[in-house]
Amino acid sequence: MKINLKKSNPPFCWASLFWVSTWLLLVLNVDPARAQNTEPVLGSLFAEAQPAPICCGPALVDPESNVWQREDSTAKYQSTYNWQMHRRFGASYSGPNSVQAGGENMFTFSTTAHWGRRVWDGGELYFDPEVVSGVPFSSNLVGLGGFTNGEITRASGSQLLPYVQRLFLRQTWGRGGGSEPVASDFNQMAGVQDKNRWVLTVGNFSTLDVFDDNAYAKDPRTQFMNWGNWTYAAYDYAADARGYGWGAALEWYQGDWTLRAARMTGPKVPNGLAVDFNLLKHYGDQIELEHAHQWWGKQGRVRLLAWHDRAVLASFSDATAYLQSHPGVDPETILNVRGTEKNKTGLGLNLEQALPWNLGYFLRVMATDGRTETYAFTEVDNSLSSGLLGTGESWGRSQDRVGVSWMVNGLSAQRKAYLKAGGISFFIGDGALNYQTENIVEGFYSWGITPALWFTLDYQRIQNPAYNASRGPIDVLAFRWHVEI
Repeated sequence: MKINLKKSNPPFCWASLFWVSTWLLLVLNVDPARAQNTEPVLGSLFAEAQPAPICCGPALVDPESNVWQREDSTAKYQSTYNWQMHRRFGASYSGPNSVQAGGENMFTFSTTAHWGRRVWDGGELYFDPEVVSGVPFSSNLVGLGGFTNGEITRASGSQLLPYVQRLFLRQTWGRGGGSEPVASDFNQMAGVQDKNRWVLTVGNFSTLDVFDDNAYAKDPRTQFMNWGNWTYAAYDYAADARGYGWGAALEWYQGDWTLRAARMTGPKVPNGLAVDFNLLKHYGDQIELEHAHQWWGKQGRVRLLAWHDRAVLASFSDATAYLQSHPGVDPETILNVRGTEKNKTGLGLNLEQALPWNLGYFLRVMATDGRTETYAFTEVDNSLSSGLLGTGESWGRSQDRVGVSWMVNGLSAQRKAYLKAGGISFFIGDGALNYQTENIVEGFYSWGITPALWFTLDYQRIQNPAYNASRGPIDVLAFRWHVEI
């Protein structure tokens, strides 16, 4: 999503708004179970539950009776304020899509309601309205492959903007195999489900709601902030500019195996907000196979994801040829050669593994064909991210989280040739390219102040921003307030 905006407001105004919204959320819903229609589920099933992800949020459990409560409706809320800054960094030159070399700051703010209700046997309906605001570095979302704030995709200026984030139906058909409890969470009601089952999700949601899960690197509101940590940076999944689409996803759970498939809408124009509903011509398909295992007595999961997009896209070979044959033309020549349907494909591997000492390890690696422009995500053709996430239980702070990660983003030969020729793409383009992979390190510590409130300090170092060794490195400091009830 390209954003052209004025300079960001001072962070303290938005910090004040965060505290007001936090106070209102806590006053309106101090006890999540009190506002929901619940009935007990057998406590003996709790022992069969998979370990909860290293995340946050209340669990709907009666500690005295050890009974998991069944929810027939749910109302949960979150609010997040993220402020980031970078100091002046070295740059031999800059272009129209470069991060400004001077020191600057950015922010995002969001408040979301997650409402759900059981509508019939196995059927759940969810509705998530949200208000957001935010201004990126350089007042425009440019200059990086791995952007530093996962919330910025939904923001479009300093004014609060309401919109419908999700509206979808989930239908589950049990197929036996024993029972397992379901924890209360956002867009998930507590209860019991069959281990073997079919699940159909239809409506307006994100592809990432169903695919590419990872207990240790998934949520930019509570875990790592960088785009390359909450999904594959090279995963050009179909979505509108905010990261959501319309479509259907079907999941099959059988023992330790899960198979998923989906078709989702993309934008009418690459990285645009308007949705292309012609799912017979333009779409994003994905299929994912997952296996749960135990290594050395610790639980883990391996996922293999393949995806295919079809849309009206520009090829980098055509854009480079046009640029070289038309001296003096606007260097964003992907716009001049975008006119026919093209295909994009990618393959990714995702690993999560519990470790001793309250640690979890994650790994994501993906490669794509890289022949065409970005459809709906960011400017990365191959990506790797790896890291550790732990809790503060070892030092008596069980609600605290600490994480460290390493990311490497790369470009295809076709995209590199276009940028070296002086081409400008949607998010990147310094006017020239001294190519090196974009390498990012991120570390954070999150303090659990109360069971519903967290404060996070985060640091990211970006070597070769936008794959250009003539610019950077960039050091980004951030703080984040997050409340959920």
